[in-house]
Amino acid sequence: MAKTGPQKYPGASTAYWYQSRYGGNSMETNVIVWHSTEGTSLPSYGGGGSAPNLTAKPDFKNKRIVWYQHFDFDTSARALVNRAGGVETNTLNVCQVEVVGTCDPGTHAKWTKAGYAHLYMPDLPNWAIRDLGEFAEWAHDKHGVPLSSDVTFKAYPSSYGANGVRMSYAKWNNYRGHCGHQHVPENAHGDPGNFPMAAILTAAKGGSTDTTEREIENMDKKDAYHLFWTGDYAPAPSTSSTKETNPNWMPVSVLVGNYEQTSRARDDIADLAKQVAELTKQVAELAKKVS
Repeated sequence: MAKTGPQKYPGASTAYWYQSRYGGNSMETNVIVWHSTEGTSLPSYGGGGSAPNLTAKPDFKNKRIVWYQHFDFDTSARALVNRAGGVETNTLNVCQVEVVGTCDPGTHAKWTKAGYAHLYMPDLPNWAIRDLGEFAEWAHDKHGVPLSSDVTFKAYPSSYGANGVRMSYAKWNNYRGHCGHQHVPENAHGDPGNFPMAAILTAAKGGSTDTTEREIENMDKKDAYHLFWTGDYAPAPSTSSTKETNPNWMPVSVLVGNYEQTSRARDDIADLAKQVAELTKQVAELAKKVS
């Protein structure tokens, strides 16, 4: 099959190019399969034996994604299991993208505690969503890959194995658009977990990458109240005795605390005013006696 359209993603490095070693089948891509590497560095992929078409690696200093390309866009990669019989996976018109980071909440907690900068798939920063969206936009404009996804991205580890969202053979054979490793038949992996696919596709269509902004737009008054008033968003004052253990306060608790302190101050001022009046009276009486 002849490949059409540009085969190299603009700006992607080909320093780790594996197509020369493994070849691959030519195809016309109509599906993007997203993975997470479960690491913090560019994988070796066993010398390319399990490589995707592209790897998206975060550059935290410059807040951007650095791209590495290993196979042409329309050449089959090797990151999916393909069992005998059943359906084709790697060669079924799919381009595969590995995002360097984790979808595992346990790994995320461990890396965070250790101070390792990393991407956590359920909570990607806006700049990562922006750059992944730009890739999706390019795949759509240059290759016609639909900017759509009708599958559910389940959170890991519930996304592993027989997860209830893995496609049937029939659906996989007819699927078009974006999905994750967790959706591919004949595979057991659960990455990329609760991946922000909708946000990435919104960014690809020119929409906002701010997930909070989009959530607010769809909130009712009750949800908005809880978001703004009961979340721990207000920095604790520097004089707080519990600042280390409680660095952020709920805005509603700050307002209630301020009201209570103001009320006590008002009562104290009233008492002081009475004392001053009484003292003034006593001074006046004393002055009469002296005169």
